[in-house]
Amino acid sequence: MDAKHWHQRWENNEIGFHEGDVNRYLDQFFTNLNLQQGDTVFVPLCGKTHDIHYLLAQGMRVVGAELSEIAIKQLFDELKLEPEISQHGELLRYQGANLTVWVGDIFALTANELGTINAVYDRAALVALPKPMRIRYTQHLLELTNRAKQLVVVFEYQQSEFSDPPFSVVADELHQHYDAFYQLTLLCKEPLEGGLKGQVPAMNVAWHLS
Repeated sequence: MDAKHWHQRWENNEIGFHEGDVNRYLDQFFTNLNLQQGDTVFVPLCGKTHDIHYLLAQGMRVVGAELSEIAIKQLFDELKLEPEISQHGELLRYQGANLTVWVGDIFALTANELGTINAVYDRAALVALPKPMRIRYTQHLLELTNRAKQLVVVFEYQQSEFSDPPFSVVADELHQHYDAFYQLTLLCKEPLEGGLKGQVPAMNVAWHLS
């Protein structure tokens, strides 16, 4: 999945991956992160997710990273925020109230630009990336966030039955990426109603990385 693929999806409004409401696992397991008001949550590959609305309503500061500027314009419009926009090397920074989003290639983002992160909420990032890129992404995330605790929501299914994102990320792979840095706790594993895009039986899986 290259950048062109995702830009085209947003340009054509082909955003079936965008949930029309807050993800129920964020609502259910947010307290597991044990955050305080004013703490900062990083949401990688955030799109215009309603989960950002939820996190802001909990009193969090939110920092996102997203490839598509279209998505972030829509996000700020929906939040009724007027962003300050500035150029930082290859990236644009959209900033308003308690929300900052870095627009561009997440691999161009540095820990210095990101600042102190208290937790990571990864619902749509890991599953959006093919396996070789997931290795690079998880290492980059560790460096960016200084190994901040995470709430990770993934899918598990038979990958050979479906070739497009969201990809399957099974427990063994998650342990390979993160066992050296975190204690992984399985919070929930349950069938995805209707299967993945109505085609493949799949499981919703939520993890706490502490």
